[in-house]
Amino acid sequence: MTKNVDLPEIIPVFPLPGALLLPRSRLPLHLFEPRYLAMLEDAIKTPTRLIGMVQPNRIPGREEGTGLHTIGCVGRVTQFSETEDGRYMITLTGQSRFRLLEEVEGFMPYRRAKVSWAGFERDMGPEDEDRYFDRDAFMNLLARYFSARELQTDWESLKEAEDELLINSLSMLLGFEPEDKQALLEAPSLSTRRETLVTLIEYALRGGDSEDIMQ
Repeated sequence: MTKNVDLPEIIPVFPLPGALLLPRSRLPLHLFEPRYLAMLEDAIKTPTRLIGMVQPNRIPGREEGTGLHTIGCVGRVTQFSETEDGRYMITLTGQSRFRLLEEVEGFMPYRRAKVSWAGFERDMGPEDEDRYFDRDAFMNLLARYFSARELQTDWESLKEAEDELLINSLSMLLGFEPEDKQALLEAPSLSTRRETLVTLIEYALRGGDSEDIMQ
């Protein structure tokens, strides 16, 4: 279960294409840009240590600048270490998805947003279940996928992983396009996320994505 924390109305947001954070999952990040180092320093001074991950949403007709998708996921900084040259390696543990209402202007070098947590109450509860998950069929599909991409993995760990950990970890690690990652994030349940993930894998196997799938 996710650690129960108070969810504020305004949070710092980190727009990072292709980086997906899900509730009760962990996302490692490498921070080196000055604005994001400032964001981290400010976040760890607060009791909740929250940073919101959100996918950029490029605005049609604009070559520069990006908007933000309206749904993101906030994470709590649960691990961080500083390198000798001033960079940070951190881990965010997903707490809850949020709906972005508006960006907040200010003097911070990083972006902040006013958000709503309504509709995502289950994210702070116990692990989600997928009653219709055919694990054998899914693992066979995954084996075909890894073989086609000539990828290696720890199959024993995958076989032993709980359903939510397995589906969410693959959703986060497989290098789908940002819009596909957004679809996985917005899936209302573990079952629909698994269905979306299967669709993306099958599409890749049919040659829909010629690029490497692992980040």
